[in-house]
Amino acid sequence: MSVSVSDLVLSVASLDDAAGMVEVIHAAFGARPALDPPSTAIDETPESVAAALASGGGIYATVDGRPAGAMLIKGLGEALATFQRVSVHPAFQRHGIASAMVAAAQDFAAELGFERVELFARAEFDQLIGFWQHRGYAIDRPESHGVILSRDLPVALEVPTGEVMQQVGAELASVLRQGDLIIASGELGAGKTTLTQGIGRGLGSRGPIISPTFVISRIHPSAGDRPDLVHVDAYRLGSGAEVDDLDLDASLDRSVTVVEWGEGLAESLAESRLEIDIRRQTGTDGDTRTVLLRPVGQRWDDVDLRFLRQVVR
Repeated sequence: MSVSVSDLVLSVASLDDAAGMVEVIHAAFGARPALDPPSTAIDETPESVAAALASGGGIYATVDGRPAGAMLIKGLGEALATFQRVSVHPAFQRHGIASAMVAAAQDFAAELGFERVELFARAEFDQLIGFWQHRGYAIDRPESHGVILSRDLPVALEVPTGEVMQQVGAELASVLRQGDLIIASGELGAGKTTLTQGIGRGLGSRGPIISPTFVISRIHPSAGDRPDLVHVDAYRLGSGAEVDDLDLDASLDRSVTVVEWGEGLAESLAESRLEIDIRRQTGTDGDTRTVLLRPVGQRWDDVDLRFLRQVVR
């Protein structure tokens, strides 16, 4: 069966989704080989899933309105969460639904205030353990009949104004160095350029930093020994090949490069990067944004971006 991206709908699960999530969980776990001891997932009911959603949360996936994926999020402590019942209906497996759900769950857990997530994987499923490791999870400790894997979650900031957004960028600049790539995503007017202006201020960049939509990229020399800022707008670019045509490699090693609208296009520029997603908050005064910072790669292993929370307090 062919599943297109446009058919897939991911959402934060509501209590009304419990029955559909149980359908997915039963189908997914029922299709697995028999285990000893058996999984308790088959015992889930709409009532038990609804109770789990009410006390924690979850992600629900549908394809053309049909239940396709489900997972539960449960708090284990003030900053630690766990993912449970991670399931894709057999009719929709091998189409990237699990990866999409995991990414959405990590963001949602971060927005809930969690800083780290762990989960249990059965020892019998080497491919499943590999799936999680490929997504940045490391084996934390052995557990009866399996292992516990864990990873840090994105850093979530609630930014109330454009001025504070610039302050976040300026503080972020204090840990940036030559060769850093930042991919900034978010809808039109979300605040990507505002954040970049703050980064430029922190780097001491020269010249007005405005959206480079019509020239695609601008280079802003920086004062002192700070790296230059390369500001790119990929809104009008249709493929990674068009990004390659900009020859950003020529300046990447000696600059901080910020690519707006670069999600899905600019990731190949560097193995290590900082992905920043800026989202408008619903039900607020219109200025408040949720900023999710996702470090990717070895460059960021020793950088704790939680210090940025002091800016928005």
